[in-house]
Amino acid sequence: MKRPYRVAVIGVGVIGACVGWHLSRHGAQVTLIDADRPGEGVTDWSFSWVNASNKTARRSYFDLNIAGMAAYRDLATAIGPDSWWHPSGHLRWTDDVAAQAELLSTAGRLTDLGYRVEIFMGSEARHRLEPALTIPDEAPVVLYPDEAWVHGRHLVGRLVSKTDAEHRFGTAVSAIGTAPDGSIRTITLSDGTRLDVDIIVNAAGPGAAHIAGLLGRHLPMRHEPGLVLRISSARTPIHRVVHAPHLALRPDGDTTTVLHSVELDALLDAGEDPAALARQLHEAARHVVPGLGDSRVTGSRVAERPIPADGYPSVGTVPSVPGYYEAVSHSGITLGPIIGRLLATEILNGERAESLADFRPERFLL
Repeated sequence: MKRPYRVAVIGVGVIGACVGWHLSRHGAQVTLIDADRPGEGVTDWSFSWVNASNKTARRSYFDLNIAGMAAYRDLATAIGPDSWWHPSGHLRWTDDVAAQAELLSTAGRLTDLGYRVEIFMGSEARHRLEPALTIPDEAPVVLYPDEAWVHGRHLVGRLVSKTDAEHRFGTAVSAIGTAPDGSIRTITLSDGTRLDVDIIVNAAGPGAAHIAGLLGRHLPMRHEPGLVLRISSARTPIHRVVHAPHLALRPDGDTTTVLHSVELDALLDAGEDPAALARQLHEAARHVVPGLGDSRVTGSRVAERPIPADGYPSVGTVPSVPGYYEAVSHSGITLGPIIGRLLATEILNGERAESLADFRPERFLL
């Protein structure tokens, strides 16, 4: 009888946890490795918005995100939705005339693609959906009802608890050993432990380039920091993901709201003080949601987004290193469940999904 594959998953954010869960379900001998604690890195400091409406630049990427949304519904059925799954939709409007035209044009393109879209005027959106928001009465507001948000840390914790795996948390990978033919053989951890493995999955997020470098592989990554702020109030006054002018916000439980701004992220590289930007973000939220006037900041983080150089995921095997696979993507929240399913199938059965054809790691070998 053939022994199970020994697979080490390096990085236990949402992607690594999904890969490990799928592998374990199908009989692999899994070791989960994380330098910190599962789900407490970028996954915990992501805006955590499950969507495809913001992924239309390339059709194959849009389709992969659609598959990711469907995979979430399957995952919620398989492990139970509990406190991590919130399919409450996404609301968006803007205060700029040109941007309004683009917003409605995008909504039209998505409708043509079969994506569910509803359009309201601001007064109706407030009355029917989000009474706490300061939306102008005549502003067009787009609702994407099939979108969601997830509590990433809770999801990872649930997946880890349901995965039959050895845990190596709080210890980093310091070396990777290979056989004369270049195939994976061992992993050495920072505590001196050496593990015999057949396969490595590099799901290390912002640390993915370092893990690849241990094998002499250059994985080009963008430098793209993002600021996320958590604020607390007596009760969270909004019910879904909201993109207001210059600000994105969503619930994060009964009393916590998460804030993010792409515009403010762009100022981080210009040397702006993150604390000052966090104050701007908090003030913007109070303007959009007056009910947050007495809210207080409970935490903030500038996290490096794990984005390969061309902006798209790097998922699959690297032919020059037998037994080495990558699972690296900025859209890890949306794509985690589908990447986990497809990569587990590729590892265990050798089946390369056509939906990953544009996102193979070998494109970076040239």
